[in-house]
Amino acid sequence: MSIPRKAILIIIAFFAIYVIWGSTYLLNKIVVTEVAPLYLASIRFTTASVLIFIIAKAMKLSLAISMRQLLNNTLAGFLFLVYGNGVFVWALKYVDSGFGALEASIQPLMVLVMMRMIDGKKIQKKSIIGISLGIIGMYLLVSQQQLIYQKDSLIGIIMIFTCVISWSSGSLFVARTQLGPNYFVNTAYQMLSSGILLSIFSLLLGETWLSPLQWSSSAQGAMGLLIIFGSIVAFTAFNYLLKEVSTEKVSTSALVNPIIALILGWYILDEQITGQSIVAAIILLTGVYFINSRRAIKPRMHGR
Repeated sequence: MSIPRKAILIIIAFFAIYVIWGSTYLLNKIVVTEVAPLYLASIRFTTASVLIFIIAKAMKLSLAISMRQLLNNTLAGFLFLVYGNGVFVWALKYVDSGFGALEASIQPLMVLVMMRMIDGKKIQKKSIIGISLGIIGMYLLVSQQQLIYQKDSLIGIIMIFTCVISWSSGSLFVARTQLGPNYFVNTAYQMLSSGILLSIFSLLLGETWLSPLQWSSSAQGAMGLLIIFGSIVAFTAFNYLLKEVSTEKVSTSALVNPIIALILGWYILDEQITGQSIVAAIILLTGVYFINSRRAIKPRMHGR
């Protein structure tokens, strides 16, 4: 019995947002040690958008969208990429990449709470257990003295939490709003508008713009991987999934991302993995599992 094409695409898309995005914490950490964070993000997304437009044109895809769709894509890009990603990369100056990924893993909890607030959706018993475990896990995670008392680490922790709120808001917005007819082209418009906004904010904040030719080879390589895989491949997969499966399921990328990020941060950057971090991660991810184990993946109905 053959697997339906859509099912195969969904599996591949989940692999992209689980594994590829798990590695972007490390890649961002490598580049941000040399490059100003908002400038970094502006180059990443502007370059990725241009490449997507070129590929889309070669595939004879229509690039036409309405003004409303353009505004919706711009808002989605701001929530995801300008604030959700740009500020997150900035916060990585103050915390380890693995820690940042772990804190971001509360996104499914945030999505569930926001759905309750927006849609009045009743939170089931399993979800209440999951939220409770998530709170315990987060307390254990951020209460570690070696993290709390590092210089400015509290700033990084707080800002990453606001990034989670922004990303969760964007997920709910995209799942409900009208974008363009093609996921690939939508990604390009979101990245182009975000790249322009990030460039403006970078200039306003007086960030130093260093030519990529002056970066180290490791930073150049990491940026290349961020553009091709982290932006073009994974973000297109993310946009696709938001229209094909439930928002809660898409947010479970936060289940796997911290594990990938912790392992890579430890193996490549020699970042410390404490026993308390491991316990916190297990409790936190168990909580997220409880929230998402109550429902099978179910395609959305398209009626817009």
